[in-house]
Amino acid sequence: METETFDYVVVGAGSAGSVLANRLSADGKYKVLVLEAGRESHYWSPIPVGFAKLIDNPAANWLYESEPDDGADDRRIPVPRGKLLGGSSSINGMVFVRGQKQDYDTWAQLGNRGWSYEDVLPVFRDMESYNGDGDAEYRGTGGPLRISDNVEEGPLYDRIIEAAGEFGIDYNADYNGAKQDGIGMTQTTIRKGRRMSTAFCYLDPARGRSNLTILANALTEALILDGKRCTGVRYTRNGQTKIAKANREVIVSGGTINSPQLLELSGIGQPEVLKAHGIEVQHELKGVGENLRDHFAPRFRWSVPKELGLTYNVHGRGIRLVWQALKYAFTDKGLIGMSSGPLRAFVRTRDGLDSPNAMIGWVPFLMGPNFTLDRESGVSAFTHILRSESTGSIHIASNNENQPPAIKFNFLSAQLDRDVTLEATQLLRDIMKAPPLSDIVQDELTPGVDISSDQEVLDWVKATAETTYHPIGTCKMGNDPMAVVDDRLRVHGMEGLRVADASIMPTLTSGNTNAPSIMIGEKASRMVLADAA
Repeated sequence: METETFDYVVVGAGSAGSVLANRLSADGKYKVLVLEAGRESHYWSPIPVGFAKLIDNPAANWLYESEPDDGADDRRIPVPRGKLLGGSSSINGMVFVRGQKQDYDTWAQLGNRGWSYEDVLPVFRDMESYNGDGDAEYRGTGGPLRISDNVEEGPLYDRIIEAAGEFGIDYNADYNGAKQDGIGMTQTTIRKGRRMSTAFCYLDPARGRSNLTILANALTEALILDGKRCTGVRYTRNGQTKIAKANREVIVSGGTINSPQLLELSGIGQPEVLKAHGIEVQHELKGVGENLRDHFAPRFRWSVPKELGLTYNVHGRGIRLVWQALKYAFTDKGLIGMSSGPLRAFVRTRDGLDSPNAMIGWVPFLMGPNFTLDRESGVSAFTHILRSESTGSIHIASNNENQPPAIKFNFLSAQLDRDVTLEATQLLRDIMKAPPLSDIVQDELTPGVDISSDQEVLDWVKATAETTYHPIGTCKMGNDPMAVVDDRLRVHGMEGLRVADASIMPTLTSGNTNAPSIMIGEKASRMVLADAA
């Protein structure tokens, strides 16, 4: 079997793995291999609206789905994951949300030294190049990841912002700055009309380095273990099986779905899970695959008269779509240059809270399945608790690396999730009935005014809600018996092995998880290089 030796092997070239590949190879001192099971790229990926074309496209998406879930009315919930260099940053909705101070301070309070907000803020600043009017105390302008203020504008957004103000939700021009509270236009990983994936911002600038090898279509089958030390990986590419040895470390960055899967396939995890699939136990770690969390969000829809011309249901269909294409070509604006959810609010659903506990996002058209444009005119919205307490699991379904693992969410199993979902739902419905929107928004199409009691709303949420594609936590960081990695992301009880991606988050961050995942890649690279020195 062909064998090659590197200093570092990074498994997964996604949101975190691409960062690691760039940073670990930057000074030329170390030989780095990054393995990506997905393909190089897809022609829809650079175009912002392409996320709607990729959300169910098997050429760019692993198209995972959950097991039937009691909290989702026994439905199987789609779990899109990027199947390209850049991982999910190459197919996502390009929303940039760091989260709030409380998120990271909670991680530190759980015993994870170096992960408080004060610790991670410099990393966020260093990684971004923000072109908005941000406070230099909080925002960076010289990093590789280019962040932009949303270019969407118009009376529909203005009226929603005005309506939210009637419920004490003030306008906030920078929810990634001093405070997250309030309503504002979404910040995006888009610049000059192009998606800013980690493949584009981190991998592409590093491609010319002689000490960096980037391999797409390379499926890592197992970690190679020598007792309690990881010495490399076995992978297949173009029908050939190869060995990549790591003189220093293997860093697993497969994401929340695939990182625990690879650990279990390699004999690291819960003995009963491994033995059930005929895998010899190499290292017992009870937390592998546990602590799965995600944002579970019902989708709401209201009609808006076509004659007002305020939605993309009017301006994005037929011959008018040609105008949208021209508008994008010459100004980078319009439907084709838009992120998902261009307007969002971080809200407190009850008195006495120290920080927002729910998010509401608006889409300027009536959505069909997978962000498609409905034939009728309207506005859509979604909402979810920010820090979900419902936890599930991801475990292998067989010892075959090509078979997706079993994803069990247990949505709405925590009472807090049910309570905040109901409170946020009521707040959203009240905003959409407020006077500033009375001459724009007409009928509530989904769920409809007939669904009003708490039980009716919960039943509707269970029957219709989807994730917002933010799974985290299955290789959680900590020092308790269910932790998988320590606060330097080293796998407990192993040498030469780390995990660095969204799976290490002990709790959910307040909003979209792509920005924190990139931060984790940045922080992990600093730790790896510091330890090497």
